Amino acid sequence: MARNKHPEQTVQHILSVAAQLFTDKGFEKTSIQDILDALGMSKGAIYHHFKSKDEILNAVMEQQFDYSARMLDQLVIETHAATAREKLVHILEQVLSDPQAHSLDRVLQTQIKNPLFIVRGIQQAVKIDAPVIADILREGVVDGSISTADPEATAEVFMMLVNIWINPAIFGRTISDTKQRLHFLQTLMRSLGADIVNNGLIERILAHHEKIGAFVHE
Repeated sequence: MARNKHPEQTVQHILSVAAQLFTDKGFEKTSIQDILDALGMSKGAIYHHFKSKDEILNAVMEQQFDYSARMLDQLVIETHAATAREKLVHILEQVLSDPQAHSLDRVLQTQIKNPLFIVRGIQQAVKIDAPVIADILREGVVDGSISTADPEATAEVFMMLVNIWINPAIFGRTISDTKQRLHFLQTLMRSLGADIVNNGLIERILAHHEKIGAFVHE
């Protein structure tokens, strides 16, 4: 058999096809054979790159995390506003509105009780996203639109709460429970000197979780 001269392209093809199947059929209902059939590949060819369906999902999730990080960096460069606070509010709204950033959210919901997934989400929030948010908060301290005494800790608290604590799927919350906590987050951020959670953002977050079926019924 001829050696694959473009392994990176093969891996990307596997991930793209698998991600689409996971989205269309659900992760649990998608078999390795489904992926093989869609790819037109042999078991040996796919197992050369991935040992299991779980390993494929992990790679898909890592790719999604990487995309989100790059998108956030790009938004910071491209977003212009009168103040750093307005810039950050706009960036947060854009993150929630980006379809590609959330294209796999339904798939990721199936892994919400996976401890490794939760830990990876926490690491992403604190190590990758929070430093970007902290830089904007520091800009706000300079221009007077933000008054937090500790931009780094404030950014980490915000990212942890909005990504983990607010997520209704993790804690089995209703839409009203989640809305109550979002308003608490709004008050908390104001008390920390970073008034970045407006009512519009709250409604966007609620709408997003409702769209992917994250709420439990009242």
